[in-house]
Amino acid sequence: MKIEIWSDVACPWCFIGKRRFEAALAAFPHRDAVEVVWRSYQLDPTLPEHYDGTELEYLSSRKGMPAGQISQMFEHVAQQAKGEGLDYHFDKVVVANSFTAHRLIHLAAAHGRQDAAKERLLSDHFEHGRDIGSRNYLSSLGKDLGLPANEVDELFTSDKYTDEVRFDIQEARGLGVSGVPFFVIDRKFGLSGAQPTETFTAALNQAWQDANPLVLVNSGDGEACGPDGCAV
Repeated sequence: MKIEIWSDVACPWCFIGKRRFEAALAAFPHRDAVEVVWRSYQLDPTLPEHYDGTELEYLSSRKGMPAGQISQMFEHVAQQAKGEGLDYHFDKVVVANSFTAHRLIHLAAAHGRQDAAKERLLSDHFEHGRDIGSRNYLSSLGKDLGLPANEVDELFTSDKYTDEVRFDIQEARGLGVSGVPFFVIDRKFGLSGAQPTETFTAALNQAWQDANPLVLVNSGDGEACGPDGCAV
């Protein structure tokens, strides 16, 4: 079973959704038969490499929302994150374009480190105030992940993995994705948003049953017991 997850490392609900999905997957009896693939998505591709302002100022100017309303939103999201064991600090978030970070995730995938890269980027962005658009940070992360230094350097000297990121974003549009996180199971079942763990569990079970239907192999009824007793 293949599960593709479209998300942005600059999306707070994407980290919460990741945790809830992981909880469901950990309890799924067939988890060893599940392949998880992270797909790229950008909430705001027009962002400059670095934004000279806070997350609150950025959202206020972009959405035209009062600062007080955004602060309430931050508090609500942080509480939801806390419930999943995450420690958000919106006052420390560095607003930056996530495109190169997505390219790094594709590079990590080529070396079997995709989930680790996604985890670190989300955590560093929302919990530790790291600059996900910084070459120094991304190079350091690549080293921590054990990625070849020359291939990490290529991200800043070439357009490597640019097409892959753009393809993911284009494919999301084709699937009708208008917000993230968005989960697609075997290209048959879709879940939008950071759903409760129970919803992910139900979706996993439904998708597995759909892909592996029970087939009755005997041609006739055999002796059996039921609510009304046993056949004699």
